[in-house]
Amino acid sequence: MISIAFTGGGTGGHIYPGLAVASWIQKNFPCRIFWIGSNAGMDRAIVESSNFTFFGIPSGKLRRYFSFRNFFDVFRIVMGFFAAFRILKRERPGILFSKGGFVSIQPCTAAKFLKIPVFTHESDFSPGLATRINTMFAEKIFIPYKESAAFFPARVKEKLFVSGNPIRPEFAAADPAKGRVFLGLKDSDRVLLVLGGSLGSREINLLVKSGLTELTRHYTVVHQTGEQATGFETDHCKSERYKPYAYFRDEIPHIIVAAELVLCRSGAGTIWECKSLNKPMVMIPFRGSGTRGDQVENAKLFEKAGAAVCFTEAGEDAHSRLSALVNSLAEDPARLKAMGQAQVTESNATEFIAKEIISKVELFGNFNFRTTSA
Repeated sequence: MISIAFTGGGTGGHIYPGLAVASWIQKNFPCRIFWIGSNAGMDRAIVESSNFTFFGIPSGKLRRYFSFRNFFDVFRIVMGFFAAFRILKRERPGILFSKGGFVSIQPCTAAKFLKIPVFTHESDFSPGLATRINTMFAEKIFIPYKESAAFFPARVKEKLFVSGNPIRPEFAAADPAKGRVFLGLKDSDRVLLVLGGSLGSREINLLVKSGLTELTRHYTVVHQTGEQATGFETDHCKSERYKPYAYFRDEIPHIIVAAELVLCRSGAGTIWECKSLNKPMVMIPFRGSGTRGDQVENAKLFEKAGAAVCFTEAGEDAHSRLSALVNSLAEDPARLKAMGQAQVTESNATEFIAKEIISKVELFGNFNFRTTSA
């Protein structure tokens, strides 16, 4: 039986889309799938919860600024390469699919040495450093938007294919009734869902904390605080109008579909999953010196399409302005409906990418899967 390797990690945004593709392949074609990710952090728990074999390797971050941690991470990167090399040589997959994150660089490099074909996917409007490096080893590079092609060098233009972003299959079966049961809410309760990403968001948490009275004027606020936001739940006791949770797992599709409005970061995974369920969004992108600006780009793209409002205001009264924005949307159902129906792009990325992978490993040689070139 042919094996297919996946790699990526560091955050849920680098894992869940890859799992969506892996699940589609496993359901439709006979093969063995395994995942190479970081031996630290959330990677193993997420992948193994989806019943895929996981191999952990050392991983370091390639920082584009001075930090003493860079010296230690160089050794971790080298060790990660040799660990990935041993895994791929032993398992000998027919192809390696990368979903990005710094942990993906070592497996992609090792695959090139072992002559294993590499496909990679970028979720954001513009590519991150890991994707830029992995393009040197990839035969195909999947991108979310046609406009994203402008960020890649001319030498890889023929490798670019517009795919959109994969969505986990669980979202197709999202049930608002199940979400309300989980949250203990009535059908008449209007829900503002607050998502700060898999690690939580200090900025969003503080905005919610400061503006909670106004935010609960129209809505029951369901707040994913992040597992690192210790003490936040004790500061705000659960009530009928405020329900904090450290982290949502398998129930997240049902909770999103039960929400009327979503307040969130603008990581590609979150916003595409919310858009797949036609949810209007207020996006607060992660920005500043610690980021390349990809979340701002994502938010502006969705705002331009009419699917979201991008909120980047700061200052002592930022929570008041955010609350005013949320309440103005709550009082304008026609605008909420239009935002939910706005089209950003058409795609069925999960199936599209899965079929491209299957074509490469020749599990189904009689099928001709159409590809949309950038």
